[in-house]
Amino acid sequence: MDFEYSARTADLAERLHAFMDEHVYPAEAVYDAQVAANADMHEQPQVMRELQVIAREQGLWNLFMTHGGLGAGLTNLEYAPLAEIVGRSIIGNEAINCSAPDTGNMEILAMYGTAEQRAQWLDPLLDCSIRSAFAMTEPDVASSDATNITSTIRRDGDEYVLNGRKWYTSGILDPDCRLVIFMGKSDPDADTYRQQSMVLVPADAPGIEVLRDLPMFGFRDRLGHGEVQFTDVRVPAANMLGQEGDGFAIAQGRLGPGRMHYAMRAIGMAERALQLMCERAQARVAFGGPLADQGVVREWIARSRMEIDQIRLYTLKAAWLMDTRGNAAARTEAAAIKVAAMETAHDVVDRAVQTWGAAGVSGDTVLTRLHAITRALQIADGPNEVHLRTIARRELAPYKHLRAEVSR
Repeated sequence: MDFEYSARTADLAERLHAFMDEHVYPAEAVYDAQVAANADMHEQPQVMRELQVIAREQGLWNLFMTHGGLGAGLTNLEYAPLAEIVGRSIIGNEAINCSAPDTGNMEILAMYGTAEQRAQWLDPLLDCSIRSAFAMTEPDVASSDATNITSTIRRDGDEYVLNGRKWYTSGILDPDCRLVIFMGKSDPDADTYRQQSMVLVPADAPGIEVLRDLPMFGFRDRLGHGEVQFTDVRVPAANMLGQEGDGFAIAQGRLGPGRMHYAMRAIGMAERALQLMCERAQARVAFGGPLADQGVVREWIARSRMEIDQIRLYTLKAAWLMDTRGNAAARTEAAAIKVAAMETAHDVVDRAVQTWGAAGVSGDTVLTRLHAITRALQIADGPNEVHLRTIARRELAPYKHLRAEVSR
């Protein structure tokens, strides 16, 4: 097996490392200060706009996009190491227009959107002149099972009428949000996986009400996670994404590469935490010497290195399978990396927090936010249990003939 990066990836990785060192890491504190100073904390801070100008000038823009020649022309395997690099900073992905939920929304617009829909929504998203939100999760049902979704999409002449309550609709509070992709049931009597559809909704459409900005373990995100009420929201029938009943399939297509993105970002977070752990262990003195001399701290560091490298290889395998055999062939691996990468990252961050002691929980370092993010993302994008169920079902399938009959 050849573990060398392609020449294109190696070049972009070198440039991204320089971009992060020279511009992104120094901007992190400025970003937080500007967000706090803005009258609306969800407004994009000026320093981010400046970072995005530099990223464009340096050709570090839309690197995630693998469809239709719209991005840098990278495969999933080529992009994966780059996602790790920018994932080391909470603001890294936004700086190069590779942040969720826009990445997933842009991908499905590229895959399923009409020429008119792409011109109206995809082009400005690629330019980052607008932002978007994805409205799927609902507060009253277990939305990890998409068949539970209760929001409705009803045809009325040349329009669709949308009703339902969504929450953790990321990005909806950003003043630049112009598009919401809404998932609901368009035909509750259809086959189970043909009941759902996705509709493109202007963010300022009458009937959309943001009820509150939801925190994540006490942190309020700059993009905002909204609880949103849709009441008789009307959009043209031409705003249907794909065909009626395609919603479940589109969601699955959106999630495959998206899970690889999440996994590699998680690895970046874990690498950042391991770096902070090592720095603290060498600099902090306890019981007559540096923490790095303590056996338990050395074990934390060693286990972190092994675990990070293992999940990186697994994620690269998943990306390779997506590229060479298609997303369906990588279904087990895509589910597995979503679980394993975020659990690994959370474990590494937790060890780093312990190494930093009181400072680790104070908010004085990035570790507190990484701790919250890596825990919350074990629920978002499908909870770990759903992915484990998928993996187990596929592993058990060859042994179905041995299944015992149970009398009732």
